[in-house]
Amino acid sequence: MRELSVVGVRVELPSNQPIVLLREVDGDRYLPIWIGAVEATAIAYEQQGVKPARPLTHDLLRDILAAVKAPLKAVEITELKDNVFYADLLIGDDLRVSARPSDSIALALRVGAPIRCAEQVLTEAGIVIPDEQEDEVEKFREFLDQVRPEDFAG
Repeated sequence: MRELSVVGVRVELPSNQPIVLLREVDGDRYLPIWIGAVEATAIAYEQQGVKPARPLTHDLLRDILAAVKAPLKAVEITELKDNVFYADLLIGDDLRVSARPSDSIALALRVGAPIRCAEQVLTEAGIVIPDEQEDEVEKFREFLDQVRPEDFAG
């Protein structure tokens, strides 16, 4: 497993499909995952420090895990099958629960849990951005500084 960090979310044009972009912590590969608008909003809210008046679903799950003293230890993106990513939540000492990567990432951000990815998934779906395209990543980061979670609303 390789540890990833969340670069952020954006809307891919012309399809208007949200995407979350992850990057290897100790590497140069990026992992783009197309996600739903609700999950994109949840990720963007957390990255931007937006606190809704009432808990969102991922906030609720964080609070439930805390209440039952079952901490989220990590998120693992385990496989890519038929263009669908699969992930597991590692809870407590020995519980593994299957979950969508988008929900898993939103929850991991809320509790500070590491996000890891199977080497095979990174080999298959990861992309390396050449140095000459690094300015595109910088433009993406600038976009993230200006985007609002409401921009992901359907």
